[in-house]
Amino acid sequence: MSPTTILIIIIIYFGLLILISNIVSKKGTDNDTFFKANKNSKWYLVAFGMIGTALSGVTFISVPGEVGNPDLQFKYFQFVLGNAIGFLIIAKVLLPLYYRMNLTSIYSYIEQRLGTISYKTAASIFLISRTIGSAFRLYLVVIVLQRYVFDAFNIPFALTVLISLGLIFAYTYRGGLKTIIITDTLQTFFLVSSVFLTIIFICNSLDLSFFQAFETVKASNYSKIFFFEDYLKGNYFWKQVLGGIFVTIAMVGLDQDLMQKNLSCKNIGEAQKNMFTFTGIFVLINIFFLSVGALLYMYAEKNGIAVPMIDGVARTDFLFPEIALNHLGVIPAVVFLLGLTAATFATTDSALTALTTSFCVDFLGMDKTENQNKPNIVRTRHWVHVGFSFLMFLVIVFFNAVNDASVVKMIFKIASYTYGPLLGLYAFGLFVKSKTVHDKFVPLVCVISPAICFFISKYSAELLGNYTIDNELIIVNGLITFIGLLLISKPATENTRY
Repeated sequence: MSPTTILIIIIIYFGLLILISNIVSKKGTDNDTFFKANKNSKWYLVAFGMIGTALSGVTFISVPGEVGNPDLQFKYFQFVLGNAIGFLIIAKVLLPLYYRMNLTSIYSYIEQRLGTISYKTAASIFLISRTIGSAFRLYLVVIVLQRYVFDAFNIPFALTVLISLGLIFAYTYRGGLKTIIITDTLQTFFLVSSVFLTIIFICNSLDLSFFQAFETVKASNYSKIFFFEDYLKGNYFWKQVLGGIFVTIAMVGLDQDLMQKNLSCKNIGEAQKNMFTFTGIFVLINIFFLSVGALLYMYAEKNGIAVPMIDGVARTDFLFPEIALNHLGVIPAVVFLLGLTAATFATTDSALTALTTSFCVDFLGMDKTENQNKPNIVRTRHWVHVGFSFLMFLVIVFFNAVNDASVVKMIFKIASYTYGPLLGLYAFGLFVKSKTVHDKFVPLVCVISPAICFFISKYSAELLGNYTIDNELIIVNGLITFIGLLLISKPATENTRY
């Protein structure tokens, strides 16, 4: 497929999203619409749309790409099983709390439970974590677009990033969450369709029926799921499952982005139905993504296609786009492009809205009654939205200059450092009812904990007898934060027990 054709498809795609945004935002552009979608979202739309937000371009490209590693194969599914358990915990523990307190920003809980400085610390952690994580995810799709589209027009990488963020801003800045509930549903449809259609296209190319493909993948050297052999390695089953549980609780349940969508449902019952439905679909879709990875490597082996080299290094992130855009034909290329674009931009548009919401509510107090009728409050929100778009631009450009690792590994590693303190803060708030904290010391605890974890992770082999820390690092981080909060704790008053 030519770069010009790809560019035309992208323009049509975003034109459709902007059209939807204009239609939706005609019914309201106030802050209640932007932050909470007027608390009127349909749970089934939220559940389906969350698939696109939760999966992102990382799942779309990096997860299939890593299947070719003999030490990984379907290892990621162990992590997905942990994710599923984490989603169920969120539905039964965190969502009832958020609905009971009628929160717009989930970090308002920390303010009432531990104090104002703790609250600002938690919100700041989210802003840093989500900006970095979303920038990494968007970076993944931008480098693909750069390689296969914009390099042909001699457009520099930085301008590609700017165009991408400008398009996202164009369809989110007015309607916010209300727009995203609709656009993410559409984008998830493209994402899910692309997965199934890609499997069909590859199966046809390999002369396999769907059931033959299943048996072929099962019998291949790419499909090992469970790793119980060596607990010292990062792929060990219980490391992956436990890591998946706690990463999910932290990155979803304690993250304003995905929780903001849940809080837009009418009541707790609909929000929980959304989470249970979403969990089932999430597990199933990841099985298909891993299967795509195995089929891609089989196809590459049969047709003599090597993993693309970038700066002299084999990059498995590029195997899927290389095959889809250059070897399968025009229709598979279009399907892949729509799926990749949908996966990544469904994540980024939601993140930008959540970042804007958190800053406006947690730092500017826009949800407070005395501030809701201030002049130019909507314009201020627009400028905050612009600010986070530009910040994400800077992070992506910086990451492009220094990145030399698999994106999927980098995202979860960063998450272990940044979300760990959030895990500790909420664990203390929920399980130590008799105590609160000396508020002014909380930021110090939340900085020291990741620093200790960085040291532990870097020297784990020497300190722990060749034990390799993987996704379970977030548990260690949360535990250190929890212990630190206990050390600065004091008896709670009746008003701080939630």
